[in-house]
Amino acid sequence: MKFLSYNLNGQDGLAIETDDGFRGYLANTPEYPGSLLDLLRTGGSALSDAAAELAKGDIVDESTIKYLAPVADPEKIVCVGLNYRDHTAESGFEQPEYPTLFGRFNSSLMAHRSPMIRPKLSEQLDYEGELVAIIGKDAKNVSEAEALEYVAGYSVFNDGSIRDFQFKSPQWTAGKNFDNTGAFGPYFVTADALPQGCIGLRLQTRLNGQVVQDAMIDEMVFSVAQQVAICSQFMTLRAGDLIVAGTPSGIGLARDPQLFMKDGDVCEVEIDQLGVLTSPIKDA
Repeated sequence: MKFLSYNLNGQDGLAIETDDGFRGYLANTPEYPGSLLDLLRTGGSALSDAAAELAKGDIVDESTIKYLAPVADPEKIVCVGLNYRDHTAESGFEQPEYPTLFGRFNSSLMAHRSPMIRPKLSEQLDYEGELVAIIGKDAKNVSEAEALEYVAGYSVFNDGSIRDFQFKSPQWTAGKNFDNTGAFGPYFVTADALPQGCIGLRLQTRLNGQVVQDAMIDEMVFSVAQQVAICSQFMTLRAGDLIVAGTPSGIGLARDPQLFMKDGDVCEVEIDQLGVLTSPIKDA
């Protein structure tokens, strides 16, 4: 199942992909089942029940809507750094034996087709195409073997990074949390519609149409299952939480000359079966 979160004429809506396009309902109609986050937190058959109802809804013309982040207000956004060996090497680090974890906050999120903002404080806005796993139910001390049972679905992420601020200190928080730098979307695809852990899918990032990152999800050092299991050792993952799974090589910081995004650029991140996440770049 592929879900679309959107806004039309000031009303939030939710839609499901059908044979004749996306169909759904707006929040001001009695048939509206709630947001995707509401459904994930309800659990059980809430997603499938909502899908069946949404499939009876109105056709959604994607050219007329404002896209919303699939999960607009997650409790936690856990990002995994240095999770592709070639990216670790290009960044000048040794490959860690334990995931390099850092947090993002909701205030940094923006949706498909919304501008990614280059702040006035820096010209070093870099791209990082990534897979994002969305947790479907509480996970605490789960094993790697059972970890994927706790993943409800997947989407695409662009972990926009302000590089000079990222490396002002050993902690990367500042450079990873500028407003409107974490692009997320365009869709939420349920895990049962995809290969386990998204193994076999290809990730590609394009800047102004030029391929700048190209890798298989299989190349991750720590798989989605390992990431979920490890994170669940020290905190309870909740329904709707995001795990942003890491970026491959090709980042602008590591290029010679360096390649940072600027006003007027368009960055696209595509993952097989998940869609293309598009971000126009604008100066603050």
